[in-house]
Amino acid sequence: MTRPITWRDRARYQFDKSMAAGPIALIGWLAVISLIVIVLAGLLLAISGIAQDGGEPVSFIEGAWESLMRTMDAGAMGGDVGWSFRGISLAVTVAGIFVFSALIGVLSSGLDEKLDELRKGRSHVLEKDHTIIFNWSPSIFDVISELVIANRSRRRPRIVIMAGKDKVEMEDEIADKIPDLGNTRIICRSGDPTDLHDINIVNPQASRAIVVLSPEGDYADSQVIKTILALVNDPSRRPERYRIAAEIRNAANAEVARIVGGSELQLVLADELISRIVVSSSRQSGLSGVYTELLDFDGSEIYALEQPDLVGKSFGAAVMAYDTSTLIGIGTTDGKVHLNPARDHVIAAGERAILIAEDDDTIRLRTGDFTVDREVIRPRPKVTRRAETTLLLGWNRRGPIITQELSRYVAPGSRLMIAADTPELLDEVAAMPYLKENLSVECRVIDTSNRAALDALDVPAFDHVLVLGYSDHLAAQPADTATLVTLLQLRKIAEAANTHIGIVSEMIDVRNRDLAAVTRADDFVVSNKLVSLMLAQASENELMADIFDELLDEDGSEIYMRAVTDYIAIDHPVNFYTITLAALMRGEVALGYSKVGAAVRDERGLGGVVVNPAKGEAVQYEAGDKLIILARD
Repeated sequence: MTRPITWRDRARYQFDKSMAAGPIALIGWLAVISLIVIVLAGLLLAISGIAQDGGEPVSFIEGAWESLMRTMDAGAMGGDVGWSFRGISLAVTVAGIFVFSALIGVLSSGLDEKLDELRKGRSHVLEKDHTIIFNWSPSIFDVISELVIANRSRRRPRIVIMAGKDKVEMEDEIADKIPDLGNTRIICRSGDPTDLHDINIVNPQASRAIVVLSPEGDYADSQVIKTILALVNDPSRRPERYRIAAEIRNAANAEVARIVGGSELQLVLADELISRIVVSSSRQSGLSGVYTELLDFDGSEIYALEQPDLVGKSFGAAVMAYDTSTLIGIGTTDGKVHLNPARDHVIAAGERAILIAEDDDTIRLRTGDFTVDREVIRPRPKVTRRAETTLLLGWNRRGPIITQELSRYVAPGSRLMIAADTPELLDEVAAMPYLKENLSVECRVIDTSNRAALDALDVPAFDHVLVLGYSDHLAAQPADTATLVTLLQLRKIAEAANTHIGIVSEMIDVRNRDLAAVTRADDFVVSNKLVSLMLAQASENELMADIFDELLDEDGSEIYMRAVTDYIAIDHPVNFYTITLAALMRGEVALGYSKVGAAVRDERGLGGVVVNPAKGEAVQYEAGDKLIILARD
């Protein structure tokens, strides 16, 4: 039989519940105890007439006041006279000591709990028009650095970060890696970016843009997709569209992410982006500098803006209408991007001009006349494609994508040799899809840092050499160290053969790029840096992902580095209007140039690349200088 519930049980239960409410309930109970002591002492003094020797009896109000003073200050009873009065004062004072000692402990404990809560970063963010970054990865520092540059012209910019990491640790790492945040303030919160409740802590309803990084560890793409799903399908979400830029590693997951995110999502396929830039750079030295210039917020960048003054003009005429900006394409009213459209394409109302400019406030049509030196324009030279040989040293998850992309670019009969110190290399290469009619692939498992093993490959006999980092098996720093050793060995081989070897290398950490410069490789593709730049740009420009999809698609218009002598005579200085016209006559757009020896004077490390030069300025070109061209082949 169950024991009957008594009033004592109910009272104890209610007391337990109140105590579980935390410091506020404890303070309330102490206040009640104090009030009871004070009221009882006041009543006792008023009813009994007890007073200090030589004093008059006190009323209830005066007695309660006397008790209150002795409860708050034990020293107040030092001047009491008369043992009866002293006894009551002593009892009140002892009760006061107990109450206020407990109160101090409760307040101290409550303050510690509040500090712990603040440390956890669980308070709600009340910012507006802020940029949110979900998840934590090595790319976050480059993303923040670029957003800081983009925020220079904005008033009170804020970046809010949420990740499953301690708030103070995040703040310390950011302060260590990015000492100058300019006018941007960073706010960190700890939480699960796939949980709706945690997501609402960072106030996405009032956000300006959202960046979803690929977190470290397994199932990274799944976490990214869940975050997008939580944002887009939140029942309490805002009616306006979000601007979400998300990183996906595996292209196989891209379709699911696009279905979930819809028109609110710009997807950055990290591995495909890096792989395509590596392949393009391997065949055209200096291209990584062009992509870096277009992606970072220093120098010139890409904008998509309506230009009413262009309505009714042909694309060819519009290209020649700017002096300090470069028109490269059109964004149609249905949201599609067309880079380097036909010269006779007439720009319609509502279409956006896709331009390269130093800043959006520098975009304006030319007001004066311009000159073109048609005499120096040369006809298109005949180009015959030949089979190429490529050596790929090192291996990671981007290797199969690089092989597939390379097979689409090279002429039939080309050859690729893959050599890496990876046990599963033979099985992965055997399972790779690529155009076998264009490319034959061989594979060897060797130590790529060993000079004898590299000598056995006859490295100088290859047209192109690619060096990948072992990022699947090593952390960023050890992977880059292995890459540096390989590059140094290749430099020694080139010196011994007294020849130049065209080398393009992938680096993981941008901080190792300067160290790698001593290896004299032709180009470095810093993978994490480029992905970070792309995410930062996509958060600011809603067409950026589509623009780069076409730039890196073999079926669209791509960026090429071509000899300046293929376009103009170089016997005297020529302005860029002339070069722009020479490119337009071939159905191309001229973006800039790269001068011989300029890399030595290039403070930004872009290999002497100049994108979006002032068209009216005459430049003396030399043999070996290259033009940066946007073309379909």
